[in-house]
Amino acid sequence: MLKRIFPERLDNHYRGYKLALWFFVPITFMKVAISLVHVFYADGGAQSISTIPLDTYTSGGAQNVIAIFSRMGLDQLLLGLVFIVVLFRYRAMVPLMYVLIIVGYIGHEWIAYMKPLVTTGTSGANFPHLALTVLSISGLVLSLLGKGYLPRQESESA
Repeated sequence: MLKRIFPERLDNHYRGYKLALWFFVPITFMKVAISLVHVFYADGGAQSISTIPLDTYTSGGAQNVIAIFSRMGLDQLLLGLVFIVVLFRYRAMVPLMYVLIIVGYIGHEWIAYMKPLVTTGTSGANFPHLALTVLSISGLVLSLLGKGYLPRQESESA
């Protein structure tokens, strides 16, 4: 299984079920779109999406939260660009990208539990993140299965 997640050769030969590859397309699109919201929205999505009460903060405090959201958006954009490169050039890395998404979600939830944000309502980001995670778990399972993982001699004779 580790050879499937960490392939010996980083090439464009995708070895799992095609459905997992198709799941990766909207996940990549959503990662890039979410990052652009954080970078380009005036509030970085902090109040408009995550319902953080910026209007109750001092102007400096609100600006710091917006700056942190924007920087987080840049990190997400860079990860989204890596996903695009994987999608078009290094498809053998798709299972690893799914693992990265799932570990990121688990880490995000753990940090949110340990250090919760004070919000005025339910964050609008909860459902998209949960949907992307469910899609990623399904994609990981599908990307790890398939005949493409047979040794070269067996897959050519089959």
